Amino acid sequence: MSRVAIVGGGVSGLSAAYYLGRHGIPCTLIEREQRLGGIVRTERFGDCLVEAGPDSWLAEKAWMLDLVRELGLGDQVVGSNDNRRRTYIVRSGRPRALPESMRLLAPSKPWQAATSGLFGLASKARMAGEWFRRPRTLRERSVAEFVEDHFGREAVEYLAQPLLAGVYGSPPENLSADSVIPRFVEYERQYGSLLRGVWKNRERHREGPLFLTLRQGMGSLTDALQQHLPETCEVVADEVRAVQPSAAGWRVRAERGAWDASSVIVATPAPEAGRLLAGVDDALAEGLGSIVYTSSVVVALVYPQRGFGHPLDGFGLLIPRAERGTLAACTWTNSKFSGRAGPGKVLLRAFLAGADAERALESSDESVSGRADAELRQRMGFRPALEVSRAYRWPAAMPQYSVGHTARVSQIEERLVRFPGLHLAGNGYAGLGLPDCVRRSERIARAIASGEASLTTPAAGPP
Repeated sequence: MSRVAIVGGGVSGLSAAYYLGRHGIPCTLIEREQRLGGIVRTERFGDCLVEAGPDSWLAEKAWMLDLVRELGLGDQVVGSNDNRRRTYIVRSGRPRALPESMRLLAPSKPWQAATSGLFGLASKARMAGEWFRRPRTLRERSVAEFVEDHFGREAVEYLAQPLLAGVYGSPPENLSADSVIPRFVEYERQYGSLLRGVWKNRERHREGPLFLTLRQGMGSLTDALQQHLPETCEVVADEVRAVQPSAAGWRVRAERGAWDASSVIVATPAPEAGRLLAGVDDALAEGLGSIVYTSSVVVALVYPQRGFGHPLDGFGLLIPRAERGTLAACTWTNSKFSGRAGPGKVLLRAFLAGADAERALESSDESVSGRADAELRQRMGFRPALEVSRAYRWPAAMPQYSVGHTARVSQIEERLVRFPGLHLAGNGYAGLGLPDCVRRSERIARAIASGEASLTTPAAGPP
């Protein structure tokens, strides 16, 4: 039987191996790290459960729940505490609540924007007038251009930038509206007004929690994927050097070995995929290398709850760049999910992105945690001493869907179809979240099982 080689053992590689096993296709999974799972990692600080990477997934992406149930984890699913689903954005040094009906860039109850403390009178007047915009189709723009066109510059600085910084690690000036917020671009084409589009589609928003996670942490997902790999899946720890065509189809050359396969799935960041495929096709490698990635750092901090002072009455705090902070965001884990912080403890997760994260990659844990602790004290005003902390560094882990991203991916796929049996998985193409990675891997496995030569990428969606 033909064998498939998978390069990369993160969620994309693991789920590809799992789905290939469901089709009865043997595979070899090659990962340079001893630990599988990529950026998914769960640890415990005493009786606190800490996520070093993603802490959940969007509940509306139902196929993720299907996989979780297939893996026998259905009874472990926990929903976010949406009765506390409030997000604060720092404005003039003070946390101010987003409208409760906010759907990323616009509230489903437009009148709530008029009472928000985030915006001045001029911006509120601009938002009121936005309701009357007529439908139109415009050229591809950055998220900043798109939002400023609809709501003004203040909305870029105090809405779009903080909401997207923690996800993409990049300013909205660098991100493509078509790739990052396609639903709102479609609202513009169909309704003209984003406010009217969100209002007319308010029933699309499902009942139930916004986020789902697993009781023992997201690490239990990758553990379950490993446990459910078929016996025909060989897992190898090695550093892959190149992927090349061969008489069998493809050859994967690594530091200590080589494998022949009828198909190969490269489940690495796009620039690394480009390096591995440099000898296959220059244009393909160049296209993959043109997808830029930035780094992120997650800092977990534990405090005593006694005397903490600041009410944890929401999911967390976003800090716009206009407020001149180092942190991009902080999740109040006690509020977002039950059972994460131990009794009598406060668990916070702070995030650094972009240039701040790049600088933190070279700093000690003590330095990074100390800066995060000091800034959160300034923003939130709590007094108890920090008990324990840890910084988790994720270099070059966040792809930037910059202007022209959809065209770049299309060009990559045009080159890819010249090489039957070669597939690209991961978060660099059409969706950053774990569900998007899982769905892409499932579609690749299905394409291999049915004998299709290549995979067509669906449009990227919201994170």
